[in-house]
Amino acid sequence: MEIKNLRKAAERILEAIGKKEKIILYGDADLDGVASVIILKETVRNLGGEIAAVYFSDREKEGYGISESGLNYLKKFSPSLLIAMDLGITNFEEVKLARKLGLEVVIIDHHEVVDKLPQAKIIVDPRQEGEEYPCKDFAAVGLVFKLAELLLKEKLTVCMRQNFLELAALATIADMMPPVEENKAIIEQGKASLENSWRPGIRIFFETELIKGLPDLSQKISKIISILNVREVKNGLPASYRLLTEPSLKEAKGLIEDLFEKNEGRKEMVKEMTEEIEKMISSQEPIIFSGSPEFEFTLIPSVASVLCRKYKVPTFIFKKLEKDSLGTVRSPSGINSVSLMKKCSKELLSFGGHPPASGFSLKNENLEKFKTCLIKELKALKDL
Repeated sequence: MEIKNLRKAAERILEAIGKKEKIILYGDADLDGVASVIILKETVRNLGGEIAAVYFSDREKEGYGISESGLNYLKKFSPSLLIAMDLGITNFEEVKLARKLGLEVVIIDHHEVVDKLPQAKIIVDPRQEGEEYPCKDFAAVGLVFKLAELLLKEKLTVCMRQNFLELAALATIADMMPPVEENKAIIEQGKASLENSWRPGIRIFFETELIKGLPDLSQKISKIISILNVREVKNGLPASYRLLTEPSLKEAKGLIEDLFEKNEGRKEMVKEMTEEIEKMISSQEPIIFSGSPEFEFTLIPSVASVLCRKYKVPTFIFKKLEKDSLGTVRSPSGINSVSLMKKCSKELLSFGGHPPASGFSLKNENLEKFKTCLIKELKALKDL
């Protein structure tokens, strides 16, 4: 048994390579999206194909997922095959726009499907209707790894396969996917060679004092992920992408040291922002709902996670821009954040993600309506 449409995606990519079509890789800027893009980029190149462009979404400027501004930037590569990874499943209007611009879209995502599917050429998402594959909890990188196996076949060397598994393991852990079924195999096999990786951006971690002093591999991996999660973008490329594709050990070491310093400063800022929000929390409300123009967008996911773990209630933290707000949601076990927001979707511009971790955007004028709706729906859920 195969994941629905995975072979179709492989066949379309092979066709594009054979016909020398332009291929665009469009990924989310977190580690799952970055690792997915790297694996597919290296796979296509090993098959003799060329990547016309790599693009990562900037959530603070563009919102979550495929964006209109991103597509307008990429239209100069039209006609081309655009492969969206770790995003796209809720980008209905954006996929329509992509088609108008001459961009044929393939979506490889693992987020919750909301009512319908976008009009993409091919959609790979284990959560879509009609999916019979038993494992539904892949990270996007797990899907892309399986796609790479289909594409490369006998050309997938033992060394290349193991290196792809290293990336897949790190991203699966970072995306907090349950370590069961095939995820467990990906994590265990990937971890087995991490310390001896041939990829400079991974191997150099284990040669730095930042990692050497930690007592076991799990703690070392946690530290690596925390550094790879530092959101620093240069020339449109996240720090994790630049590090994991860096061919020089020396350059990789310098980048890691720079990111480590930023991560230490980031920890203090997360603490300060968390304490600021805690002063405003009302024990009478069943959710935490807080936003400000002053909030640093890159800190919001970490702050939401801390608050959700501590207070065990759905936590909505957002940055207020001039007209809109962009937010992150963290939800305790038993409450599906995507389903909850779906009940209040008329107030939103966009939303999506996983049950415990998701995101949203909306007009500032609808903030209070959204909050009121969330509280009402949450109370109704608890009364069932």
